[in-house]
Amino acid sequence: MPQQVLGVVAPGRNEPVRVETITVPDPGPGEAVVRVQACGVCHTDLHYKQGGIGDDFPYLLGHEAAGIVETVGEGVTDVAPGDFVILNWRAVCGQCRACLRGRPWYCFDTHNARQRMTLPDGTELSPALGIGAFAEKTLVHAGQCTKVDPGVAPAAAGLLGCGVMAGIGAALNTGNVGRGDTVAVIGCGGVGDAAIVGARLAGAAKIIAVDIDDRKLDTARAMGATHAVNSRDTDPVEAVRELTGGYGADVVIEAVGRPETYAQAFYARDLAGTVVLVGVPTPDMTIELPLLDVFGRGGALKSSWYGDCLPSRDFPMLVDLHRQGRIDLGAFVTETIGLGDVEKAFARMHEGDVLRSVVVL
Repeated sequence: MPQQVLGVVAPGRNEPVRVETITVPDPGPGEAVVRVQACGVCHTDLHYKQGGIGDDFPYLLGHEAAGIVETVGEGVTDVAPGDFVILNWRAVCGQCRACLRGRPWYCFDTHNARQRMTLPDGTELSPALGIGAFAEKTLVHAGQCTKVDPGVAPAAAGLLGCGVMAGIGAALNTGNVGRGDTVAVIGCGGVGDAAIVGARLAGAAKIIAVDIDDRKLDTARAMGATHAVNSRDTDPVEAVRELTGGYGADVVIEAVGRPETYAQAFYARDLAGTVVLVGVPTPDMTIELPLLDVFGRGGALKSSWYGDCLPSRDFPMLVDLHRQGRIDLGAFVTETIGLGDVEKAFARMHEGDVLRSVVVL
């Protein structure tokens, strides 16, 4: 029977979030109810609250989550009650033209639960990225549940559900960073630092962190950056070129999502180098580049959707690397908080000293 639990709801554009009682229906065919153990506070949730992604208020926020499958609906075979899972927001369909061409990370018809969670008065909630995990329990499509080794802490594991996967995947999957490459990462928040971790995993010889905050640059060094550039004081394009023998980096990862930093990434790459945009812009942003420069420099300009990941492949692999001590997912957890602290966590995002606040239930 339907359950009533507590969840964090954004009632309207730029209104403070509040903890509300929500109704979670029994899972239907292909669906699962997950008892959430931890959920990271991602900047995307703030975008939802501000109305930067859509206007389908009220939103049930939260999407970087890990937890235990409680019940499953008819036809679900890949996960079962009791499984420890990371939730993902790109459950591939297996049938669209991208999937059929062997590129499921570009799936054009990803799955979400068909039913909606509601407020007690029946008002339907829009779950952030089809998940809505700032809640004691949530309803998702079973394909959004990726089973992983339960030996990893939920607060660390859940971050693979969005930001950490996006950054690591931007380096490994989208940027195809290789051994000996030079890499620059512009913007050293959680996603940028994850890109640094990904570049280190790939064997990059030089990893240049670029940011305007020395505290973030210190953290980037701890994550594996070999050099740091404060772009408030130094032209980042010239600095990256100077550190790469005058050529520019093989791969530049833009983790801010702004026109000015994208232009820096474009000019900071080597001829025939690669630019990866993983920072999320807002709908009003535009970029203008001389077309001759685009033509003359060659290489590749790529955007990275969710780190071009395949959750069933990448989540278990990265959890295994964490358990082997090769990456430290726990290093991304700055603080653990409760459901009632999400609004404060949004405010802390602007202070520059938080990689991730994580709601622990």
